[in-house]
Amino acid sequence: MCKVFFSITVLTHLFLFSFQLYLIGGSFGLREFAQIRYDVHKLHGKVDPALKEKLKKNTVTLESEYEKLEKSNLDNWENIRGPSPWEDSRTVQKERREALRLKTE
Repeated sequence: MCKVFFSITVLTHLFLFSFQLYLIGGSFGLREFAQIRYDVHKLHGKVDPALKEKLKKNTVTLESEYEKLEKSNLDNWENIRGPSPWEDSRTVQKERREALRLKTE
């Protein structure tokens, strides 16, 4: 009876020790892997100085885009239908070009 009890306690302590080792070692390993991920992100997240200067020179603003839209004529537009899946796109484009050519003549 004593041998069985002794072997059960030894096995329990062995499994408990391995489980604790797994938990503690896993937390340190996870921290290291997470740090590697953040270091790589920081390394690849840097912007090239030439690209940064090019972005600074870009003068496109919301107001300039709005002015472009104001100048364009949005009242006269034509809906151009694309080809259906069962139609040949080149044939439809050819017919469309022919119709446009006849319309301008």
